[in-house]
Amino acid sequence: MPTVSIDLTHCQYEVVVEEGSLSTLVQRLSDIGVTGKKCAVITDTNVGAHYLAKVSEMLTTAGVEISTHTVQAGEGSKSLSVVETVSREMIQAGHDRQSFVIALGGGVVGDLAGFVASIFYRGIPFVQIPTTIVSQVDSSVGGKTGVNTPEGKNLIGAFHQPKLVVIDPEMLKTLPNREYREGYAEVIKHACIRDEAMVADLEQLDLEILPPPADLLARNIAIKARVVEEDEKEISGTRALLNFGHTIGHGIEASVPYGELLHGEAISLGTRAALYLSVKHAGLPQEQADRINALLQQYGLPVVLAESIKTETIAEKMKTDKKFSAGQIKFVLLKSLGEAFVSSDLTADDLVEAIEELRKPLN
Repeated sequence: MPTVSIDLTHCQYEVVVEEGSLSTLVQRLSDIGVTGKKCAVITDTNVGAHYLAKVSEMLTTAGVEISTHTVQAGEGSKSLSVVETVSREMIQAGHDRQSFVIALGGGVVGDLAGFVASIFYRGIPFVQIPTTIVSQVDSSVGGKTGVNTPEGKNLIGAFHQPKLVVIDPEMLKTLPNREYREGYAEVIKHACIRDEAMVADLEQLDLEILPPPADLLARNIAIKARVVEEDEKEISGTRALLNFGHTIGHGIEASVPYGELLHGEAISLGTRAALYLSVKHAGLPQEQADRINALLQQYGLPVVLAESIKTETIAEKMKTDKKFSAGQIKFVLLKSLGEAFVSSDLTADDLVEAIEELRKPLN
């Protein structure tokens, strides 16, 4: 059974990756000492239909007093208004600082529930049960929580590490195909920045076989874990490497109505742009960039930007991105596959050029 330990200065927790691990939830909660407390289970309309009843039954059978809070599925629920609604529901249900939260869902639910846990009674424990590729290999680990505003993604939030992450690959079987594939943008990102050998593994992976190998998921989590351990709160700059493809990707995602582009789809476009800039400004061999672009296409991810998404809109959205420090652009580039670094040498014109490059079909 792959288990990844996250060892930080002030806390340590386990990420369990095992088929069927959802059924072991109660025992694992007991192991970390939270089963005797009240629990707020936060989920969304999609995931709740599949798993809320099962999780609720397991908890109540074990004597845990629970309340359930179901938000509308989609990025639109990552908002301060939903945070307030859920927090007030928890107060009305009798929760206090002895309670804990379970985030049952994908990245939106994890970010939202984690943020609620970080501010409820000034901070209570929470547990992640991620149900998408994106959340299983990326967002459930590392303690970043938060919500969006009209000005940009994740601009309001807090660092709040989970007490436990339970990843059951079997839960991916209920994902629609589009939502399943979009998550691989984050897997490809990890391969680009830290694990060139994973590129070949992804080229050989059969997407029709579900669930994906637990070892592959654990390998991605280990990459995220080691980076987070080196730079938990983005002080040294190491954690910024996880933003490969995200600067322009987030700008694209914020330029369209919520749901028009999934997160991984926007990051795929951002990855192609980052590859272009890496070739031009960091010496990335063109054949390596071509290989990753081909991999994005293999996974059914977009690599051409729609004409309806205006460059000036993307550029404006990028100005509020947290990766712009005092007006200076910090952009992740690749010297070669597996070797990423943060550059401060790019200009706004360079980014606009890369966005325009996305409008061209790949050869």
